[in-house]
Amino acid sequence: MKKKKIHLEDLIVELLERHSDSWLTTETLRSAFKLPQKKGDERFEKALNRLTKRNKVVRKNDKIRIADASQQENVVEGIFSSTRSGTGYVKVEDREQDIRIPSKHTGTALGKDRVKVSILPKSRSDRTEGKVIDVISRGKKFFVGTFQNEGKNTYLIHPDEKSAQVEFFVHPDNIHGARHNDKVTFRLVDWLHPRSLPEAEVLEVLGKKGTNNASILSILAENELQAAFPAAVEEFAESVAVEIPEKEFKRRKDIRNWEIFTIDPHDAKDFDDALSIKMLDNGNYYLGVHIADVSYYVQQDRILDKEALDRGTSVYLVDRVIPMLPECLSNGVCSLRPNEDKLAYSCFMEISPEGNLISYTIDETVINSSTRFTYEEVQEIIDGKKNKHETDIRILAKMTSMLTDKRFNEGSIDLDTPEPRFRLDEHGKPLGVFVKERLKAHRLVEECMLMANKSVSRHITKLREENKNRQKNHESGKAEDGKDDKFGKFNYPFLYRIHDKPDPEKLKNIGENVRPLGIDFSVKDGKITAGIINQLIRDANKTSLKYAINELVLRSMAKAVYSPKNIGHYGLGFKEYTHFTSPIRRYPDLVVHRLLKQYAAGLPSYSFQELLALGDHTSEKERDAVIAERDSIKLKQVEFMAGHIGESFDGVISGVTEKGLFVLLNESFCEGMVAIRDLDDDFYVYEQSRHQLRGRNRGKTFQLGDDIRVKVTRTDIEQRQIDFMPG
Repeated sequence: MKKKKIHLEDLIVELLERHSDSWLTTETLRSAFKLPQKKGDERFEKALNRLTKRNKVVRKNDKIRIADASQQENVVEGIFSSTRSGTGYVKVEDREQDIRIPSKHTGTALGKDRVKVSILPKSRSDRTEGKVIDVISRGKKFFVGTFQNEGKNTYLIHPDEKSAQVEFFVHPDNIHGARHNDKVTFRLVDWLHPRSLPEAEVLEVLGKKGTNNASILSILAENELQAAFPAAVEEFAESVAVEIPEKEFKRRKDIRNWEIFTIDPHDAKDFDDALSIKMLDNGNYYLGVHIADVSYYVQQDRILDKEALDRGTSVYLVDRVIPMLPECLSNGVCSLRPNEDKLAYSCFMEISPEGNLISYTIDETVINSSTRFTYEEVQEIIDGKKNKHETDIRILAKMTSMLTDKRFNEGSIDLDTPEPRFRLDEHGKPLGVFVKERLKAHRLVEECMLMANKSVSRHITKLREENKNRQKNHESGKAEDGKDDKFGKFNYPFLYRIHDKPDPEKLKNIGENVRPLGIDFSVKDGKITAGIINQLIRDANKTSLKYAINELVLRSMAKAVYSPKNIGHYGLGFKEYTHFTSPIRRYPDLVVHRLLKQYAAGLPSYSFQELLALGDHTSEKERDAVIAERDSIKLKQVEFMAGHIGESFDGVISGVTEKGLFVLLNESFCEGMVAIRDLDDDFYVYEQSRHQLRGRNRGKTFQLGDDIRVKVTRTDIEQRQIDFMPG
């Protein structure tokens, strides 16, 4: 292919656009180009003169800038992303549709960069298109890819698809021990021009391409997550006092003599919640939800807190946990391990037999958990097995079953998305894959946590109402001397867990998808209720596409996020909701604990703006963690199927596109694709309205929801893809 000629005028314009807010001296501008002395000066001056005549640049004495740079009305700022093909998109605040950036106009932008974009004249399509004219700030601290030795002192890095869409070169001084075909993390050193390669420096060697450890660490790096803690953070964490001072026992509510227990997965090590239950004389339940008091050990703005904030959440991959806090804290000092005195923050709730919250208190406590249960052990007790805690467990089971029914009757959505689990050997190789069974014991714990989270958020509403009444009394002269509220007009800012209503257009698409299955689901006038969605889910549960439709519904929903702006939680049907119950593994819960303690002491805590920024950051880190967790599951599914090339399995068609069929295997819940080119018994045409492929000659159809038997033909661990063909 003939190489496109690069004109000096183009280079000058692109460089000036990158510095559109500044005047550059002629000498500075010329020095950016490697031009021979005499002829280079002449060529440079001619190029500048041509640009000046064409009104592309402005010259003022010995200074130059791009024309009209200070008053470009068609220039916007946003966050850049790109596709595999090289086409870019820029998300601009307050714009519904992203700006499309043709590959020739992406400049030196990389994923997550904040860029300045010049809007191009209207193209033939209705979509707004633009050109990147400046990279304001880089969005990613590091990237991940495969290091390649291309010859003598020639080193390249091929980034993983999700990391970047352009190759990087590495100076020999910056390879830092990397060898051919190593997976590495690297940083951008510089990128001078879009027609040159960006320069990289290797940060860390993850291992040989294709090995389990390198693949898992690559997934983390793709999502800008790191496993290891900085040495200074580990050292600080190790210095945290293990012994509880005597003054804390005296200051707190001491309930070490209560029957308290934890319920967690069999392989859990970070126990951040425990339960207690009593029946009161009036027939009401008295539920205690006891949460690890992480805020006692992790002080705000110290090195440990800054690292936890940066991480935002723990990440649960198939074969390992990447904790938010160092293990000496998450699995040790803070963890509510059995038969050890632990500091907790407890929410005590009196609940009527009808599921109404009668009263509550939130107290700093000292507890001593007597038993560590697994979900399976609790399920056996619910089913009738004898145990010293059997009375408490069965009371909890009865109460939480009632709370579940009440919640769904009042508008909570009953989504059931599968959780694949794996049997791994000592090297992380998957030996088997199955779908995690959903037990009553899981519901039991969930309902207790939901009740505590809801009670805590209601507490903030109560504080605001009391404060409002005091202000009214003060203004009317009825306030008692010495009892004026310390907050004045302070309105108790708080960090909520919020969930917006679903997009009606996305729900309409679901209706089109399920119609071929005989399910009637329609959205009229953009209105949708939880009852209609729950009916769809109940109908879907009767089909072979139960999990696929649940996933479609989930994707149509807005993402739950953290924010001080309370809009309620649509999915749960709650007017107010927060996260209080997992401060070991979620930073927002730690913030909520601090807010509650400060307000209890009559002191302000985080400002509204600080909580807004915290909410945005932790929501983004949560999204990164979820993607990494899903990628690790997909990786292990592909690795598992790689051992079954040539074997046949039963599945169901979970998606139909013009490129082929997506097939979900019944037993392993692995999903792959049958490419349309492999349907070689006819010429198949995609019929979008019917969600099917139809053979033009013989009339055979492949339709969404059809059972199908497929053979595994190929797996790609790097791309995390499985290919099938009928058979």
